[in-house]
Amino acid sequence: MKELELTAAVENLNEVLAFVDGELETMDCSMRSQMQIDIAVEEIFVNIAHYAYSPEVGKATIRVEVQPEPPTVVLTFLDQGVPYDPLAKADPDVSLSAEERQVGGLGIFMVKKSMDDVQYRYENGRNILTLKKNL
Repeated sequence: MKELELTAAVENLNEVLAFVDGELETMDCSMRSQMQIDIAVEEIFVNIAHYAYSPEVGKATIRVEVQPEPPTVVLTFLDQGVPYDPLAKADPDVSLSAEERQVGGLGIFMVKKSMDDVQYRYENGRNILTLKKNL
């Protein structure tokens, strides 16, 4: 398992993506899976940067665990911001037009649809969101 801790700020997104992609390169990860993972990483990290500590700034930790058999990547996002379970909100009704839908929730919906497993827990003063993608 590899771990990156940095300030939860949008300007650090490229560093987070480079860290995750560097770990994915150790596996035979398809371009499609890597793109799905990158979109999920961007969505989660940007949400932490915007909302976890607002208006203050805090730290975020990203863990990447690569499991060889079966090939799987497990991404864990940790922050000590405001407790928030992004999975608690109902999925948006994507059958409605963009104008008819309520604002928000589409990003985490995309994460849930593109990952094989998404889990949230609040433990020891930390939000812990775990994404699992079978490769």
